[in-house]
Parts: sequence; C-alpha cells; structure tokens
Amino acid sequence: MRKVAIIGVPLDLGASRRGVDMGPSAVRVTGLADRLRELGCEVRDTGDVDVPLPEETHPGDAKKHFAEDIQKVCQELCDRVAKVLGEGSLPVTLGGDHSLAMGSVAGVARHHRAKGEKVGLLWFDAHGDMNTPETSGTGNIHGMPLAHLLGLGDAGLAGIGGVGPKVAAANVCLVGIRDLDAREKKLIAESGMGVYTMKDIDRHGVSHVLEEAIERASRGTAGFHVSFDIDCIDPGVARGTGTPKKGGLTYREAHLCMEMVADSQRLTSLDMVEINPILDHRNSTADLGSELILSALGKSIY
Repeated sequence: MRKVAIIGVPLDLGASRRGVDMGPSAVRVTGLADRLRELGCEVRDTGDVDVPLPEETHPGDAKKHFAEDIQKVCQELCDRVAKVLGEGSLPVTLGGDHSLAMGSVAGVARHHRAKGEKVGLLWFDAHGDMNTPETSGTGNIHGMPLAHLLGLGDAGLAGIGGVGPKVAAANVCLVGIRDLDAREKKLIAESGMGVYTMKDIDRHGVSHVLEEAIERASRGTAGFHVSFDIDCIDPGVARGTGTPKKGGLTYREAHLCMEMVADSQRLTSLDMVEINPILDHRNSTADLGSELILSALGKSIY
C-alpha cells in the first residue's frame, strides 16, 4: 500500500495578491485525503507548516520581499519533507505560493543525496520562476524559486537544505510556459534546462512533450518531483489563481500530464500550488487541483 503524507503550507508572502494562503484548506475541503484512501493509499495529514502573516512581519529588502521569513518557512518544509520520505511516505505539499518549492524540492534532494542519488524536476507553470532578486521587476519571491533551486540568486534562499544546487538543470523541465520576463529568458537559456512552451504543446501534442520531459527528468535520477502551479492551466478552466494567463493547458491535457506521471512510476513527491479560493468560483479550482493529485497518484479512467 502506497503511503502518502499531506503537508499544508499556507504561504502568501511570496506573492503580491492575498488569498493563496487559504489554498491548503480549499484543497482539503474537496475530500482529498478520503479520495486518496479510495485509491488504496494510506494517508496521513501532517497539518500545516507555521507561516507568519504579512501583518506580523516586515517585507524587508524591496528586491526580495519577506525573504527571511520565506527562508524559515521553506527550511521547516524541507525538514518535514525529508522526514516524511525517510518514513517511506510520498509527500504531497499543498500551497500557498510557489516559493514553497524551495523547501519541498530541497527536502527531496536532501533525502536522496544522503543515498548518493539525484532527483529530477518537472515544473508545470505559465511562468519560468527563474528570476533572481537582481532581475525581478517586482521583488516577489514566488517568481524566483526555480532559480534558487539551481543555486542562483540570494545565498540564503539558495542554501535552504544545504549548500549548492538541489537539482541539475539537465534533469529539469519547464512545461506549459507562456509568460517570461526578458531577463528571465536569458537565465533560462543559459541554464540548459528543458523548456516546453505552449507553442511546443500545440505543435507536438502534450503526450509527446510529457514523454520527452519525463525521460529527461528520469535520466540518471532516482525519480522526479512534480511542482504544479495551477496557473499552467487555462484560466477558463482554473480561474482561482493570482497570476492567470490565457492560452494554458486544457482540463484533459492537464489530466493527461498527471496520468503519464503516474504511468512512469517515477514520482517521488508533489506540490500543488497557487490556488487562491478568493478568486475562485465554488472552489472549482481547488477541486481540479485535488483531481490532478489523484491522477498523479494513479487514478485512471479504466
């Protein structure tokens, strides 16, 4: 029986719009734990990582708002993810904004590094999240987590879970990209990671793109982590997110991606982030997020 541990991270310090801190509760309300049990999983909800409210702290450096607090939250998440993996469970992290991935991926990397292994990373997002404090035009850290996981940017944020990159760019794939900053494009091009834009998906089909991405993330690794930003899906389907961008994945394309992840049997861990129930309609985006988690963990049509 597969063991799954749910971890909530009600983090909205990395974003400019409020409400995404309610994402973990919104997904839990859909009955995620019971639905996972119906799949045959043994499920434990570990509760939420403690996150300060913006009103309780100070944003600090304008180039990296709330960096000190975000670093502490991510370090706690890193420790919890590594512990869960050590106990033989697959961690499912519910966000919160995407800056939390600096903690979840660091925890997965630390667990496997102790065994002499590497991990890959599939990053589903409308955006590249490859800015640094020096390139960002907003100072919002939810646009910077991938850069820090590759060892770029702020030393404190890049050092969560230990010094050095948490993943190798050769094993990282961006999927669903359609909105990049000019300076971010340069960082992505120089990194050597795999990039699959919506144009690539339109031209070649989502199944072809996912086959390539899974192969790349699996090459020489113990498996891969999936960090899924709900804004990779078209806002006509997933409206409850703070940075919507037209032209994203359809409902079925998103499910096919997660079904192929499940079929690969290479999934080590999963994030579902940037669900904002304040901007949603009848919790439909959170329900979609819950459905996608189920697909990634093996729920199938037949």
